[in-house]
Amino acid sequence: MDTESTYSGYSYYSGRSRGSHRHGERSRDRDRHKSRTKDSRSEKSVTINTPPAEPLLGDSTVRGEQVQDDNWGETTTAVTGTSEHSLSQEDIVRITKDLEDSVGLDCRRYFTLTLAVILGLLVFLTPLAFLVLPHLLWPEKLQSCGTACEGLYISVAFKLLILLLAVWALFFRPPRAGLPRVFVFRALLAVLVLLFVISYWLFYGVRILDSQDENYHGIVQYAVSLVDALLFIHYLAIVLLELRQLQPCFSVCVTRSTDGETRHYNLGQLSIQRAALAVLEHYYSDFSIHNPALLSASKSRAAKHLAGLKVYNVDGEFPAATAEGPGNNASSGITHSQSRAMIAAAARRRDTSHNELYYEEAEQERRVRKRRARLVVAVEEAFTHIKRMQEDEQKKAPGDVMDPREAAQAIFPSMARALQKYLRTTKQQHCHSMESIQQHLAFCITNNMTPKAFLENYLSLGPTLQYSRNHWLARQWTLISEASVTSGLKDGAVFLLKCVDFSLVVTSRKIPYIQMSEEYIDPKSHRFVLRLQSETSV
Repeated sequence: MDTESTYSGYSYYSGRSRGSHRHGERSRDRDRHKSRTKDSRSEKSVTINTPPAEPLLGDSTVRGEQVQDDNWGETTTAVTGTSEHSLSQEDIVRITKDLEDSVGLDCRRYFTLTLAVILGLLVFLTPLAFLVLPHLLWPEKLQSCGTACEGLYISVAFKLLILLLAVWALFFRPPRAGLPRVFVFRALLAVLVLLFVISYWLFYGVRILDSQDENYHGIVQYAVSLVDALLFIHYLAIVLLELRQLQPCFSVCVTRSTDGETRHYNLGQLSIQRAALAVLEHYYSDFSIHNPALLSASKSRAAKHLAGLKVYNVDGEFPAATAEGPGNNASSGITHSQSRAMIAAAARRRDTSHNELYYEEAEQERRVRKRRARLVVAVEEAFTHIKRMQEDEQKKAPGDVMDPREAAQAIFPSMARALQKYLRTTKQQHCHSMESIQQHLAFCITNNMTPKAFLENYLSLGPTLQYSRNHWLARQWTLISEASVTSGLKDGAVFLLKCVDFSLVVTSRKIPYIQMSEEYIDPKSHRFVLRLQSETSV
């Protein structure tokens, strides 16, 4: 493994350093200091924030362990990452800060929920307190409540029940995500409700409690007016939180930074953080899963091409252009004609690289078609065997019938090798484990699905939600925006959604105002007359 090779390399260098001279130790210290300086510079230039939920090394070790544990992919071609990593003091400080931020987000979420529950109890208990306090403080002074007053009791009860169900349906829903800032409209509604209840309490305390009002019918009407006002505030909340964003006003373009996959969505009047949440919800269902193994081929090809290029300093041939004179040309040992020949050879190599790319892609397509044909034949034979087994089981006793899970385990070995080779060729072996394939096969057998329906899950990359591993689902995203995330979307606004492996670049464009005009066409203009001549044969 990479970690073992790294550890052995470190032990080798440490053992050698104990037996070396001080001069060698100082030179190695200088080299280590230079490498750490380069690493720190590269880290400062990268603006991607590592989520606290993901490991620092890009989860390469976790992926390797998953591939080895399930024993499905025997090779580790999908594992991306380097074999040597060093943790500096800045990395430790950053990780600690990220962990503290994550704990702060959880505390803020529970604190917000606690405030919402307290405010809800205050709202629902206030009308009941208005009705109960006069009976507790001055019951002997109250006037009798007539039939109309008793009818208001029923009105208050049903209105509070309707308000309770409406608040539960609108506000007390499971949170979809944790946003970096407070939702402005929801906070304004909470403040409005709090001020409204406090003002009612102040009026109740000054005009009813202090004077000990004897008109109980008026007190009940006062409580009914509070409930009516709360219902109107709830209607305002529906307009601001739900109806306002339904009309599309902006068209956002979402582009994945690694492979350039792009989607377009229409959004309404939303803030930047709410628009980012809507984009992520669409991303998990519309974008294909991010497969970094498909990008490794182009990177290796580019590295191979750059390794074949050699650049020489041809300015040393001319004494006037150098600081040391003709001696520099003698030390180089390369003439001007030789350097020109090498540069021309490198240019010819660059010109022929497109032919190499063409044949490489053609060979890859041929291998994929070959593996696909073998996989299709193997799966069809396995499903044919399932049909024969089902026909045989119909003749058996009910207790001897094989369940779909056992049938999937029985026929899986016949298609396992072809499926494994196809997934390796298309670099999807890290996306599917043996357990997930057997579960999908049992699902297809249970629902009497065809071999084509079973293969559709593996012949092409599906959306992220199709895969059950939490590595792709449980992600923490970082929202980067020049404007405030609580401000609304504007024409030309750009913001980024970053995770460990890639980022989503979102650009918003305002939907233009559409002017439609009507053109009247006279119905008589469509009429025509057919003139026939008598000498014709018609």
